[in-house]
Amino acid sequence: MNHCFQGDCRDVMQRLIADGARVQCIVTSPPYWGLRDYGHPGQLGLEPTLQEFMANMVEVFELCRQLLADDGTLWLNMGDSYAGSRRGGSLVNDSSTLQGSKKNQEACRVAGVTASRRRDDAPVPRSDVRIEGLKSKDLVGQPWRLAFALQEAGWWLRQDIIWHKPNPMPESVKDRCTKAHEYLFLLTKGERYFFDQNAILEPVSPNTHARLSQNVQAQIGSARANGGAKTNGNMKAVGRKVASSGDVTKNNASFNAAMAIMPTERNRHSVWTIPTQAYSGAHFATFPEALVEPCILAGSRPGDIVFDPFMGSGTVASVAQRLGRHWIGAELNPEYINLQADRTRQHGLLLELAAVCVEA
Repeated sequence: MNHCFQGDCRDVMQRLIADGARVQCIVTSPPYWGLRDYGHPGQLGLEPTLQEFMANMVEVFELCRQLLADDGTLWLNMGDSYAGSRRGGSLVNDSSTLQGSKKNQEACRVAGVTASRRRDDAPVPRSDVRIEGLKSKDLVGQPWRLAFALQEAGWWLRQDIIWHKPNPMPESVKDRCTKAHEYLFLLTKGERYFFDQNAILEPVSPNTHARLSQNVQAQIGSARANGGAKTNGNMKAVGRKVASSGDVTKNNASFNAAMAIMPTERNRHSVWTIPTQAYSGAHFATFPEALVEPCILAGSRPGDIVFDPFMGSGTVASVAQRLGRHWIGAELNPEYINLQADRTRQHGLLLELAAVCVEA
């Protein structure tokens, strides 16, 4: 536990499954198809066709399902891209394609496509690929294609969560809106699974209290406010009306009782507004920790194991460790292993220092 295995995530998971390992929660963001070259033979994301990429993703997440506990959850972040070619200074021209062309893949590398796990370091979504069945400038729909493929493969597709980015990358496009969201899918092995709703409750909106106040004021003196009994003549307020302010709710027993039981938290909504987060240890933008945290809190208990098959710089490991969970990861690029070690070591030192302070 608390270790990232370097290598293809499929090989890593097969070994873990053979050893009898099980994890409670998986949080990950796989490579998007046709957008980045990691510089490793056999890497996922540069398959000749979108269909092959989806087939490989289904294979990856079938192994995830075998590794996952029966009541476990998978939280899957996936961005999108557009069909057609990128214009303006690239060595890749309008006729380029990734339909099996090694020359094109080499051109992408020469053009300076940054090797990174996440795509937020460039104006995205963008793509240099032609896709059979899609027109130039068509939205590929990678997130939903993958979600439906996994659903067909046997996963329960429980929810789509919108990751709203208040600080999206600027885009120079003039014929559509700037992309400011990605999808996060919640998938499970069955219809019943562990989900700690209370761990991710959010504060109620101030407008909720205002609406309740208006509702109580509207009912004061009505039949509902008098236990259903009919009133004679004009409706009268239950409480004392303060003439100076005109506030019929002041010192009103019904209003005070209603506000006393007013909840301060609510079930978390499906739109999460979370800024992208830079990480000084790498030149690419990483998973924001605030996006990973509710997934781990809702999907696991302290002491459970959290897994990321595409560990990258180690954000999932870092958050899991900070929240008192164990973690396991897989990463193809050996250069990222040191980044992960630095991040998890920092949290380990903080926990040790906190323990010393408590003892003192």
